[in-house]
Order: sequence, then C-alpha cells, then structure tokens
Amino acid sequence: MDSRTEDRRNGEAPVRLTRRELEVLSRALTGESNKEVAEALFCSKRTVDYHLNRIYRKLQASNRIQALHRARMLGLLPDSLYAH
Repeated sequence: MDSRTEDRRNGEAPVRLTRRELEVLSRALTGESNKEVAEALFCSKRTVDYHLNRIYRKLQASNRIQALHRARMLGLLPDSLYAH
C-alpha cells in the first residue's frame, strides 16, 4: 500500500501539486536559488516564492528539506532527484 492510499484511509485528502509546482519544487531541490528557478522558468522570483509557499503548505513542510522528504514519501517526484 502506498502513502496516498494510506492518507485516504486516514481520512486525509491526497496531496496534489500542480504541474508548475512540481517544476518549481524539482528545480528548488536540485539546489537552485529562487532567483535561478525564476530565470529558468521565465517568471519572477516572487512567483517562485508564491509557488514554494503553496508547496510547503500542501506538504506540511517549512523548508526544502522537509518538502523533499514529504514529496519522496508521497511519491510525488521522480527517484532521480534523490539519487545523490
């Protein structure tokens, strides 16, 4: 049983990130700064900040490391991001 199934059985709604949130999180987890993420995704740093705040709230995380662990636990990101 995966953690998404377990969340549903515990009465919690499954965590869903938008495609853009996944793009932002993937880049942030590779060590890019918010400014670098913004430049790569052709948006403002403020937009990246907004996406990261939403991601942290959805994942119940307060920083990138916590977000990585929660996203990994939920199977939201490809395994290649954790191969380091």
